[in-house]
Amino acid sequence: QVQLVESGGGLVQAGGSLRLSCAASGRTFSTYAMGWFRQAPGKEREFVAQINWSGGSTYYEDSVKGRFTISRDNAKNTVYLQMNSLKPEDTAVYYCALSTRAGSGYEYWGQGTRVTVSS
Repeated sequence: QVQLVESGGGLVQAGGSLRLSCAASGRTFSTYAMGWFRQAPGKEREFVAQINWSGGSTYYEDSVKGRFTISRDNAKNTVYLQMNSLKPEDTAVYYCALSTRAGSGYEYWGQGTRVTVSS
């Protein structure tokens, strides 16, 4: 089993920045990738960013490219999401997720951390 704990959410004005963290514990040796998703009020959960654990390749949803950066600290089993130039439409609950192998989807999810961007 893997446990994921997010932190770093909060209230920020438009144009501001936040950094989310997600610490993984448990059977993390089998991590293939970690990602961030978000769910805005009344909307479905959507992909935000992914980082592959070994090679470090990154992928982003189009609306966050150039504003968000995903990174990892392998030694700490932690993934980060640096969010800059935040917009009100970025308001959502952000979830961290972990995948153990390519093509398997994300098997483990955190509880989420709320990000609110005021205009």
